[in-house]
Amino acid sequence: MARLLADRPTDTLTIGDMARQLGHSHGAVRNAALTLVRRGEADQGGTGQPEFRANAKTAAAAQTAVISPPGTHAPRAQPTTATARTTITATTAPKQTGPIRRAGGQLYHPRELADLPDVEALNRLRDADVPVLLYGPPGTGKTSLVEAAFPDLLTVAGDGDTTVGDLIGEYTQADGGGYVFQYGPLVTAMTEGRALLIDDATLISPKVLAALYPAMDGRRQIQVKAHKGETIKAEPGFYVVAGHNPGVHGAVLTEALSSRFSVQIQIGTDYDLAKALRIDARVVRVARNLARQIELGELGWAPQLRELLSYQKTEAVLGTNAALANLVGIAPVEDRDIVAAAVIKAVGVKKIAPLTLGKQLPASAARQPPSTGAGYRGRPR
Repeated sequence: MARLLADRPTDTLTIGDMARQLGHSHGAVRNAALTLVRRGEADQGGTGQPEFRANAKTAAAAQTAVISPPGTHAPRAQPTTATARTTITATTAPKQTGPIRRAGGQLYHPRELADLPDVEALNRLRDADVPVLLYGPPGTGKTSLVEAAFPDLLTVAGDGDTTVGDLIGEYTQADGGGYVFQYGPLVTAMTEGRALLIDDATLISPKVLAALYPAMDGRRQIQVKAHKGETIKAEPGFYVVAGHNPGVHGAVLTEALSSRFSVQIQIGTDYDLAKALRIDARVVRVARNLARQIELGELGWAPQLRELLSYQKTEAVLGTNAALANLVGIAPVEDRDIVAAAVIKAVGVKKIAPLTLGKQLPASAARQPPSTGAGYRGRPR
């Protein structure tokens, strides 16, 4: 990256320009370019799409390889201040198609979006400052995708009680007894040039969301009225993505919110991935069939990837019988009979009911291992 910029000292290059010349993904190039900027070894400009050019330190940086993917010989660079953006190392692959380890340690398996891996597509949209709204049922992986795409992510978990203070900040009592203003995630993301996820955005009051809009339009700034009317300007890299669950009670996608997101992407459960993760194929088939009934308007709920992964864990601990009963039990009451019938048909039993406590067991039976139960065809281990 540094060598490319140093060889063209009078040119300003976009992420796309450099990605094409280097043969790397847009996300990897962007991360490497921002690392050079943070170290003062390149300059960044551009009012919309970021542009980069060499400075007096770029040529020297090109002589030493210091940006390496995790696990190689070069150590990861560390932020120099408390407000520095999370350091993201470059990769050597042109596209990230394999599992990506998220900040919490979980793996995310990229899916295809516009002929690209979804994480790559989101990084390109971020480079061009095109806000994205992800929508689909809870548990389909919207948050997981954003966490995998943007390691520098900050998240606001939206609900009906979310306030402007939750976004921008508010006064809190200090240890000494006085009050100090604590900036919220929106201000932090703007000042540090980070990505911000507004999760369950359509559960937040439109009046609260209105505080976000000036940061997303051409102004790219907000006024913190609660803190002396301070003006906060967005640094390069600041980016907003939102999540919307259309089927959740109280979720309202207003025109004002929808119009702020130029790209809106539907997220559904990848049932092929569920099978690849070795979740019981019969249960995956049940979930897929129930999802088709939702599309036809015959049903309101079907197990998504989150519920299927939960089924797999429950089965490993309590056995197939309990896991199937729990799957039926977590369905909404109005859909439970249809879900139970689908499970019964798939596993070949006469009856199944939600997981329920029974009569008290004698002490000698309290620690018996779980059973798959009669009529349930256990999967090979």
